[in-house]
Amino acid sequence: MLDKKYQRVVFSFFMSMFMSFIMSFIITYINMGFIENFIAMWLEAFAKAFVCAFPLVFIFAPIAHKISLKCIKKD
Repeated sequence: MLDKKYQRVVFSFFMSMFMSFIMSFIITYINMGFIENFIAMWLEAFAKAFVCAFPLVFIFAPIAHKISLKCIKKD
């Protein structure tokens, strides 16, 4: 197990991986349909998306968290 100090990095890694995996599938399907090289094209798109998504999630997740807390009523 990893130390708690790495929680933000681990969260960013998995969140960006799941989101880029799903979104790259959807966008590849919308743009190309299920063609012969679909899997190869999808995985290439996923790899490119993940490289972009990981640092973006790492930077913007804490900002989104703070904004969402301001939108929620306090007890």
